[in-house]
Amino acid sequence: MSGTISYLEAIVVGAMQGVTELFPVSSLGHSVIFPALMGGSWAQDLSVSAPESPYLAFVVGLHVATALALLAFFWRDWVRIIGGFVSSVRYRRISTDAERLAWLIVLATIPVGISGLLLEHLFRTVLGKPMPAAAFLFANGLILLLGERLRRRAPVAAPPVAVAAGAGDPSAAIDLDAGLSEAEADVRSDTRLSGITFKRGVLIGCAQILALLPGISRSGSTMVAGLTQGLSHRDAARFSFLLATPVILAAGVLKVPDLFGPLGAGIHGQILAGSVASFVCAYLAVRFLEKYFRTRTLIPFAIYCVAAGAVSFLVLAAR
Repeated sequence: MSGTISYLEAIVVGAMQGVTELFPVSSLGHSVIFPALMGGSWAQDLSVSAPESPYLAFVVGLHVATALALLAFFWRDWVRIIGGFVSSVRYRRISTDAERLAWLIVLATIPVGISGLLLEHLFRTVLGKPMPAAAFLFANGLILLLGERLRRRAPVAAPPVAVAAGAGDPSAAIDLDAGLSEAEADVRSDTRLSGITFKRGVLIGCAQILALLPGISRSGSTMVAGLTQGLSHRDAARFSFLLATPVILAAGVLKVPDLFGPLGAGIHGQILAGSVASFVCAYLAVRFLEKYFRTRTLIPFAIYCVAAGAVSFLVLAAR
């Protein structure tokens, strides 16, 4: 039986969740590996594979907080997307950019929604252990490296000036929105995303299924899929974040009863503290990544995952 989560554990893990959910390094993997490396009460209190652990209820609060941070950051996009969905249903059409983007997100979310309902519990209880998570984190780094390699062969719909700007360095990211204000760049990015075919959008959405494996990043896998389909780094990241929002929010809301049941008893204060930390860190993380991926790539995150996964696996195996 697990102990009660302390406030220190709640704040540290909440902050880690907020960052690692959006950075392409796997929040679930870190949630499994970090407590095991810490050992002692951390390993006892923070186990996602234990069926009666209060950590499960705690993680629900963190996921809802992360989704709310994404909604807060992308609120303008979601106003356009929801408006497009409503107008599409009302007028029975898919003609505007907002309407196409709305249906892209709906269709691309269905595969991971079904897979999550069928496989999440199995993967969490069977594979949600430190050593498998460390191995998958290592694999996540290899996936990011492969994505960058394949990305160089994918056609990017870039204006001539942007292509010329990145022509000297084939490994560099291309900023398609250089010189635009943040609001203008967001609208331009949404317009490009709406041009993705439904088939390609669903393919990118299916990549989220890999994130059911602890150690494989949701944002990383969808970004890699987006890059191989010709998206720029920024557009791939934005599409990843937009796809993740309803998935993370729905997964959290479906398990909200756990917060008020036996699993959440006695830790409501810790859940609140961790959720606040998760919200703040997730908001700062997505703000950072929106700017980072305008001109930079997945390579640093890939190196981190390979190194962290390998070191964690060796340390855990030696115990």
